[in-house]
Amino acid sequence: MRIAVIADIHGNLLALEAVLADLARRGGADRIVDLGDCVSGPLWPAETFARLEMIGALTVRGNHDRRAALDPPDAMGPSDRFASERLTEPQRDWLAGLPLCIEVARSVLAFHARPDHDERYLTEIIVEGGLLRAPLAKIGKRLTGLDPSFRLLLSGHSHRPELLRLPDGRILFNPGSVGCPAYRDDTAPAHVSESGSPLARYGLVQLDPANAPVSIEQHAVGYDHEAAARRAAENGRPEWAHALRTGFMPA
Repeated sequence: MRIAVIADIHGNLLALEAVLADLARRGGADRIVDLGDCVSGPLWPAETFARLEMIGALTVRGNHDRRAALDPPDAMGPSDRFASERLTEPQRDWLAGLPLCIEVARSVLAFHARPDHDERYLTEIIVEGGLLRAPLAKIGKRLTGLDPSFRLLLSGHSHRPELLRLPDGRILFNPGSVGCPAYRDDTAPAHVSESGSPLARYGLVQLDPANAPVSIEQHAVGYDHEAAARRAAENGRPEWAHALRTGFMPA
């Protein structure tokens, strides 16, 4: 089985289209897995939702999917509010009803952040306002209680491409963000995540007949990020525009 793994689109339709075109050039996939945070952001939430409906990806719920669907408007951040106001009630209900985890194949589990929480980092720690890889022992502890038969874990949330093997042999794969290469989170402790480039990220996983990974590929795709940055600026989000142009947050 060949699985395409996308995550953290954040309403960036142009980046999503570039990723899907690149995937098609590489021969496509048997299954597309979407690790959540589909539409939140000052870009094209409704249009991105419609495109995702067309591809029929297996989708898990991200924290911003939940917030854009369920938080009271006055409690939403600007990105969630922008998306929520442009979605229909059935679309918001669909986001709210997404599962926390999906068993993609026997021994392969997909989730947004952690298997038991959509908003806590799995493979990262916050150090001096940035994200670094957590010690393997800490990552393992965060997976306490998870069925050990899942040998490949697919997650997003941090927007940081990551591929690592735990001491017990389990493999963790984060493809990085399709549409949001950098962000600032002001929740204490405040921090930034920065990929360092405007490229759209996704992954390809090839499984053998026993559903063990034969190969895992990380891909970075160019697209018209300037058009996306202009869209963010027009919608009053200059910091998003800077991130889309550079892969860094403004100083």
